[in-house]
Amino acid sequence: MPVSKANSTALALDSPAELTQLLSGVSFTADESLVSQIHRVLLELIVSLKLQPGQLVSEKEVAESLSASKTPVREALIRLENSGLVEIVPKSGTYVTPISLSAYIEGCFTRVQLETGAVRRAATRCDANAQDKLNSIIEQQATALDAENYEDFFALDQALHYSFFDIAGVPGVWQVLSRTQSDVNRIRHLKRINKIRRGPAVLKQHRKIVEALSSGDSDASERALIEHIGSLEREIDLLMSNPDLLAFIEKQQDHSHFRKRSHRRAAAT
Repeated sequence: MPVSKANSTALALDSPAELTQLLSGVSFTADESLVSQIHRVLLELIVSLKLQPGQLVSEKEVAESLSASKTPVREALIRLENSGLVEIVPKSGTYVTPISLSAYIEGCFTRVQLETGAVRRAATRCDANAQDKLNSIIEQQATALDAENYEDFFALDQALHYSFFDIAGVPGVWQVLSRTQSDVNRIRHLKRINKIRRGPAVLKQHRKIVEALSSGDSDASERALIEHIGSLEREIDLLMSNPDLLAFIEKQQDHSHFRKRSHRRAAAT
């Protein structure tokens, strides 16, 4: 389905917020390692574009803002670097990486391959409890859409797609998939921020997937999912048909390199 755009102006992001501001109010629990919790907080900030490409992520500033030692922060940043979301530059700092088109395409490919298998299996296991869970998420999404709460809408979207894997009995595969989706989700948030949205169409497609799952029809479930997330070829065509989006991605790569050079010069003086 074609993506509609509210206007023809170039895509943009607001000026980046201070790291201390973004981390204000974050708290941790004793149920999970500190490294994992810090990693998740920073990951969510990067994927949602609250931490922007090229932005400096100071290890010291993160540690002070979270009242943590530098060691778990450093380990969390190394995890993010291994995922390709930050670059640790010796004697300079850690920087959020630009959005990668190749990572986006690979993420789309991985999602199609793994999620089609998940919904086919879920269709054979979608009992009344599972149907109630899926329909509850759908109704919450409808409420978020009516309220124009697009951050909640995105979170519920994630919850619904996770549920497909959970119902299929392979929730761990969702974790595998999630590690490939960072740049897919950064582009989704870029569209959201710039009002390139198709919420009503997404909700309609979600209902169609859930109806197919509830009927126990694996073939119909796969068709409904492909109609929703699109084939790899369709995703590439949609990307290439949006010159503003492509121009923004190219521009943020240039800005990212400029910011890193500026920080290096400042550190050297």
